[in-house]
Amino acid sequence: MLQIFHNNRCGKSRNCLSMLESSGKEFEIISYLTTPPTAAELKGILEKLGISPIDLVRQKEKTWIDNFKEKDFTDEELIKIMITNPILIERPLLISEEKAIIARDEEKIINFLKK
Repeated sequence: MLQIFHNNRCGKSRNCLSMLESSGKEFEIISYLTTPPTAAELKGILEKLGISPIDLVRQKEKTWIDNFKEKDFTDEELIKIMITNPILIERPLLISEEKAIIARDEEKIINFLKK
């Protein structure tokens, strides 16, 4: 089953959810701000995305700028930071059994849902 890491306050996330609803595919909505992923779940998502933790961080987010910018962190530390501050996780995320995407681009979403 597909999952969407969703933030209802985000227009890109709402658009992705709408496209997902229109697809007719079965999916689960993960409200990651109130139910953050575990370290193991986040590592699995990163693996499916094929990116490093820093690439999943919303680096323009105020929380990042105020508390973490200009500092060096290990991948493990970044994962802990995102779990503790889920607002820093890039959104929306579309996740299947085999892969995941940062679903900010409609064409990416369409291609993801085709497979």
